[in-house]
Amino acid sequence: MSFTLPELPYAYDALQPFMSKETLEYHHDKHHAAYVNTANNLMKGTEFEGKSVEEVVKATYGKNQALFNNAGQHYNHIHFWLWMKPNGGGALPGKLEKKIIEDLGSVEKMKEDFIQAGVTQFGSGWAWLAVKDGKIQVMKSPNGENPLVQGAKPILGCDVWEHSYYIDYRNRRPDYLKAFMDNLVNWEHVEEMFDEAMR
Repeated sequence: MSFTLPELPYAYDALQPFMSKETLEYHHDKHHAAYVNTANNLMKGTEFEGKSVEEVVKATYGKNQALFNNAGQHYNHIHFWLWMKPNGGGALPGKLEKKIIEDLGSVEKMKEDFIQAGVTQFGSGWAWLAVKDGKIQVMKSPNGENPLVQGAKPILGCDVWEHSYYIDYRNRRPDYLKAFMDNLVNWEHVEEMFDEAMR
């Protein structure tokens, strides 16, 4: 079973004005497609063929950098598209909100810390909410890494590679992260991943 590029769960122009049609076309059709194709080529004839993307990410970390980078980015982007929706942001589902307040102080503090993680990730990478040891944490990672390789389960991630925001925000990464948090996050998908992570 090779990796496949998932369809976007909404139209290319559905996230405007916070993420443009042009950004989604480049990001999904070019960047994500390239991670899928490169990973599939690198897996051909190896023991990783037929394994799930999570298994490949964990097994290649620190051992096969090229495959790890591309499989990691495939995993991250599968969820990135689902972590956003038209008219996103807004109120958090009750159980998730309660846990965030318990573990991180308040929803506002979580948002500030998440944005800060993305702003301070030097170069390319991701900002995350992840569950580790039963608690929600804010994390960040370089390049295609994600919390799976740090013994945690990601429940929300924001791509801070320049291709994710440069067309729309140029060098204003903080504005992009704020727009993501306030207007794009699909908290229902975050809650699904949270429930799964807590099982």
